Amino acid sequence: MCGRLLQDEISWANILMKNYRDHYFKRAKQDNYPARSVYKLQELDKRFSLFKLGMTVLDLGAAPGSWTLWAAKKVGPKGRVLGADIQDTDTHFADNTVFMLEDVFNRSETFEAALASTGPFDIVLSDMAPKTTGHKFTDQARSMSLCEEALAVACVTLVKGGHFVVKVFQGPEDQIYRESMRKLFSRVKTFKPKSSRSESKEMFYVGMGYKGLPDQQ
Repeated sequence: MCGRLLQDEISWANILMKNYRDHYFKRAKQDNYPARSVYKLQELDKRFSLFKLGMTVLDLGAAPGSWTLWAAKKVGPKGRVLGADIQDTDTHFADNTVFMLEDVFNRSETFEAALASTGPFDIVLSDMAPKTTGHKFTDQARSMSLCEEALAVACVTLVKGGHFVVKVFQGPEDQIYRESMRKLFSRVKTFKPKSSRSESKEMFYVGMGYKGLPDQQ
C-alpha cells in the first residue's frame, strides 16, 4: 500500500513538472523567443534593474538567442549586444546585435577584435552550461570551468561599475567562486528565478559595480 502511494506521488509530481515546463515553453513560443530561459533573465532584470537604454552587452552562451533578444530589446536601438556561443542559431536578431560562433576557451582573433570594437561592456551575461555526462562531479567541474572563464572575460571587458550575471550549478566550489567575485564587485547577490526548475541545481550570481582587477582598484 505504501509503495503504491509513493508511486502515485511520484507520478503526480512528474505531471506537475511537465505542466510547469510546458507552460514556459508555450509562453516562449507565444512571445517569439526560441527558449524558455528568457524568463530567467527577465526575473533577474526585474530584481536587480540590470539594463538601461544605450548600454553595451556581451552575452556568452547566447544560443539559441533568447537572452540576446531580451538584452537587445532592453538596451534599445542605440545600445549594442554581442552574443557568442559554440553552437550556432538561426534566430533573427535586431540591427543592434551581432552573433558570433565562438568557443570561449579558444577565442579567435576575429572575436577578440569584436570584443575590442564593441566593448567595453556595461553588462556581461553568461548562461553557459556544459554538455552533461550524468556524472555529478564531472558536470559540476565542467560548469565551474565555464564560470571561471566567463569571469575572466568579464574582468577584461567590463567598464568600471558594470554588472556580471553568471549561471552556476551548486557544488563544492561555488562558494569559493562567489568569494572571488566579491573581491571584484561592490555587491554580489545570489538569485534563483521562479522560472528555473525546482529540482535544478542552477543558481545565478549577480556581480554589481565592477571595481576592476585588484591592481586597478
